[in-house]
Amino acid sequence: MGKMSVRRKLAIASWAAPQEGNIYGKLTVDATQAVAYIEHCRATTGEKVTITHLVGRAVGEALAQAPTLNGRIVWGGFEPHDQVDLSFLVVLDGGKNLAKAKIENIDQKTCGDIAAEVRELAAKLRDGKDETFKKSQGPLAMLPTWIIRPLVKFTGWLTGAVGLEVKGLGLESFPFGTCIITSVGMFGLDEAFVPPTPWAQVPIYVLIGAIKDRPAVVDGQLVIQKQLTLTATIDHRFIDGFQGGVLAKVMRDVMENPWQLDGLDGPPA
Repeated sequence: MGKMSVRRKLAIASWAAPQEGNIYGKLTVDATQAVAYIEHCRATTGEKVTITHLVGRAVGEALAQAPTLNGRIVWGGFEPHDQVDLSFLVVLDGGKNLAKAKIENIDQKTCGDIAAEVRELAAKLRDGKDETFKKSQGPLAMLPTWIIRPLVKFTGWLTGAVGLEVKGLGLESFPFGTCIITSVGMFGLDEAFVPPTPWAQVPIYVLIGAIKDRPAVVDGQLVIQKQLTLTATIDHRFIDGFQGGVLAKVMRDVMENPWQLDGLDGPPA
């Protein structure tokens, strides 16, 4: 058997036939203002703000306005988190491995702040200077997948549901927050859906597609519009149709008018 990366081992150990119900949602938004806002953020902050950072900020805003989604299930009941934390996936080793950059209190930060923090965390991971990540990967590299399966399930419950933290073992309290965000737009895919990772104890996974020029009807007229498709995989234990509607409404509102994040009605004059 050839040597497998830790990422591949975790994939084999994590996924099996689904046991929990999931909701799959799709939202296509007018990205015209989002693109303009990103360019404005880049010019004013000097940070390489991207659509991924803006989507993360929008999800954070949605979770802040729908606190019944911002939590975890422990001992058979829902427990809310005290703050809104999200994770962005970071590609390592040319795609051989994945890590996460968790942003705490994301609903209280600007897109420039988020971009800077993700950049710093990603650099630390890629330079091998993230001690927590290194400690968590070491044992997994040596263990077979049949041992990894119960191990990550148990440690995932301890950290993601109970909130246990043991720094010496690379165990972080609520390591992923409430949502994991990733993107396939960079690969040219219009849309896709994220498979849930049970041991992560995360109720919401958001995937960002590519921004494309598409025909749209605006005020009865056919126009070419920049559009972005977002998809979500959501644990049905956390959310029903009504709550999903709240999440989608806030997401659309922020993505189509991101200037409100800066207290503005539109682009600055």
